[in-house]
Amino acid sequence: MRGRRVGRIVGCGLLALGVALSVSSVALAEDATDAAGPPSLTLVTLQGPGTSAGTRDAADLLARQDAVLAAIGAGEPVYRWTTALNGFALPLSDAQLAALDDQPGIALIEPDEVRPLAGRTSFATVRGAASPRLRGGAGVVIGVVDSGIAPDSPAFADVPGLGRDPEDFAGECAGGDGWSADDCTRKVVGARWFAAGFGTDRVRSSESLSARDVLGHGTQVSSVAAGNAGVSVRVDGRDAGRFGGVAPQARLAAYKACWGAPDPADDGCSTADVVSAVDAAVADRVDVLNLALAGGDGIDTLQRALLGAAEADIVVVGAAGNSGGTAYAAHGSPWVTTVGSAVGRMSRGVVTGPGGRTFTGGGRPAAVRGRAVLAQDAAAPGVSRRDAGQCLSGSLDSRKVARRVVVCRRGGIGRVDKSDNVALAGGRAMVLVNLRPGSVTADFHSVPTVHLTATAGRSFSRWVAGHPDARVRMSRVSGDPGTRRTAPWSASGDPRGPSVKPDAVADGDAVLGALPDASGRTWGVFSGSSAATAHASGLAALVLAEHDDWSASVVRSLVAGSARPIPGSSVLAQGSGALPSRAPTAHLALDVPARAWRRALRQHTLADLNTSSLLLTVRRGTAVRTLTNVGTRPEYFSVTARGFTSHRVSVQPLAVRLAPGQSARFTITVTGPTTPGGLDDGELVWLGARGGITRVPVALTR
Repeated sequence: MRGRRVGRIVGCGLLALGVALSVSSVALAEDATDAAGPPSLTLVTLQGPGTSAGTRDAADLLARQDAVLAAIGAGEPVYRWTTALNGFALPLSDAQLAALDDQPGIALIEPDEVRPLAGRTSFATVRGAASPRLRGGAGVVIGVVDSGIAPDSPAFADVPGLGRDPEDFAGECAGGDGWSADDCTRKVVGARWFAAGFGTDRVRSSESLSARDVLGHGTQVSSVAAGNAGVSVRVDGRDAGRFGGVAPQARLAAYKACWGAPDPADDGCSTADVVSAVDAAVADRVDVLNLALAGGDGIDTLQRALLGAAEADIVVVGAAGNSGGTAYAAHGSPWVTTVGSAVGRMSRGVVTGPGGRTFTGGGRPAAVRGRAVLAQDAAAPGVSRRDAGQCLSGSLDSRKVARRVVVCRRGGIGRVDKSDNVALAGGRAMVLVNLRPGSVTADFHSVPTVHLTATAGRSFSRWVAGHPDARVRMSRVSGDPGTRRTAPWSASGDPRGPSVKPDAVADGDAVLGALPDASGRTWGVFSGSSAATAHASGLAALVLAEHDDWSASVVRSLVAGSARPIPGSSVLAQGSGALPSRAPTAHLALDVPARAWRRALRQHTLADLNTSSLLLTVRRGTAVRTLTNVGTRPEYFSVTARGFTSHRVSVQPLAVRLAPGQSARFTITVTGPTTPGGLDDGELVWLGARGGITRVPVALTR
């Protein structure tokens, strides 16, 4: 990757200093703690960029930080940041906070907070690809800011065929509990950990104070983005196919900033730790930076750090979050590729009764026949119907469920645990039914299983109650795995924001990924925008491996523009649509110069940036964008406006001929009602003469 970024990062000589600060800061936090844990940190960002922009000197940044600290009577910070941004984190008294407000040159003061991870793990389920991609991503480093990584997983083994090594990566393998330098290989090329914000005394006893993953989330994200190809998957001793990440030859650098707490509800990522991880990843010169965590509002400290990453020509990918209906998409800044979740493409199973009546749901069951029984009607002696209905441990009477298809209700325990209990009681198969609206999954169970929605589950349960001796047949649905749709829990974008969010969506339901041995299983599925984010990061790595001279902004444009719209979903729910499984092939991109981001932020003109989407008020009426032919041949491109229902959207010119590297401006004009009302949206579709398609989503607000 030398042609893309050598010489752009000034001050990487501070790398050793940054490591020393992050290690010593953990000790400082411990020294200052009592039984209640470390004092809350305040995050302070000074005006101007860090050294990643190539315009600042690290010594000057440290001098400015020292001057502010001296002016408010503060000691050495817990963290200092000099690469992605200029700032620090430390505990401050009320008097020091008041004094800080009076200091010149302060861009942002923010209290530390713990952000949630954007995924949920289930310790079963497989969706291994039958023919995973064998190549792609060589020479590219994906930095994953998450809960760490399990280097022992076969998904991260140092196998032959990884292709060329990264040329620019400057990271290191930091030690810690259960982690040595040998755990870094040609596949896992870097490892760091940051815990001073979360507090080392607040982590659960099973946690490892190192980059080693215990929660499993970071391992799953890393494996989906860049896990090795052709890895055999076995769950409970059963062959479950083969696995491969989106960019199987890409390398991984783990930045552990997310931790498990004694109460899992308190798991998460301190903003101070996350910003420190981003600062380190930028100094290490990763090529793609993946953040599968939500939270935050507006252009906060983390978004400013990610701005520094964008200025360092890093492709930044962030999770939209899983708070659909209650909060807008996270990572609202235009320099981040924000990814939401799509569902509906899981493996499906069907239960068929006499007469051909069918009930279809999630699942990958083997073919099986048998009489069905409601679990609540098969309660063991002394067990309530409610407990039996949920198939809790020891709740089923083996005499009543032996060789039967058992209908279990969701809730109480994990989905996979229910099939374990059915198997222990001698059941032949399971139909899992939701009791309320919610998603269904394609878990890999101990017995053949079909998971039904609440509506289908009620209907099937009533049918079984009325036909106690009828035999049912269970089988897997062949063909199309289902139609994609935007997940109801995927966070949508803010119509008043500076840009369309999310930029795109990707599969985010029951996605197979590797797990650390500490979890008790080596494979599992996870759901949420974290899985979707990993997919997008892998696509970016595929593009960079083939075109290391392309800027991060061009890569972002090509990835987002390659998505396909989901019918019935708004632009602010899906962006440009669902991302493909293969690298984009279009030759048309919308580029943003690295220095334009900060200038637009300073001038409050983010909406005018040359982003690959438009969030446009009808009263404004027009917008201008610039296209660039990034291909190797001259090519004609033509455009069509689609999908708008209450406005007329026109584009001029309608076609352009561009030589390689040549650019052309086009103007979008909107006419129609300007009175308050609902959102109107659509897309501009640019067709290349060589077959490429580039989509530019447009959301119209009033």
